[in-house]
Amino acid sequence: MQDIVDFFRYLLNSEEIIRTGGLVVVTLIVFIENGVIFGFFLPGDYLLFLAGVFAGTKVLAVSLLLLLTCIFSAAVLGALLGYGIGYFFGRRLQNRPDSLLFKQEYITNTRKTFERYGNQALIVARFLPVVRTFAPLLAGIIHMNFIRFMSYNLIGGALWTFVLVAGGYYFGVQFPWIINYVHWIILFFLGVTTFTVIKGYLNSRKQA
Repeated sequence: MQDIVDFFRYLLNSEEIIRTGGLVVVTLIVFIENGVIFGFFLPGDYLLFLAGVFAGTKVLAVSLLLLLTCIFSAAVLGALLGYGIGYFFGRRLQNRPDSLLFKQEYITNTRKTFERYGNQALIVARFLPVVRTFAPLLAGIIHMNFIRFMSYNLIGGALWTFVLVAGGYYFGVQFPWIINYVHWIILFFLGVTTFTVIKGYLNSRKQA
């Protein structure tokens, strides 16, 4: 049991993931978090930013181009997998009971994002925790045109990857001492994530 707890702690510790797992593990986590149902709890935004910081400070020994390419590819392919799951298994997902790793409200909140932003929700969702995971699934469930989906998938994946990874890389190169304040960076992103989730919950309650 303790091994399982330690494993989940590792998955939620972006600094440890980058230091020990390197580019391969970061890429795998981005892939899962962008389209697999149980991946919604994985670190997303701050994992990308910290990967950029670590690359900029040479703690992660990869070039910026390679880092951007791997993460962008993982984000796009992960979302494509989510679209396929929603497309072929959408009815089963909508009838699935709530569990520890899945709740119907995740799909409901994602659907509201689509209603608010239209198809561009696939771009906006990249910057919204939880919604980022379920947006491709919902796009598949409603059988969104594949070409249109891929267009927004590519644009959203590129923006999300470049803003966070390149931003982190810039800070790592210009302010290398930032590596000593990793925990504050994580707390900042967790604060933004918590605020986003709570705001979305309150808005859904208000609309209800």
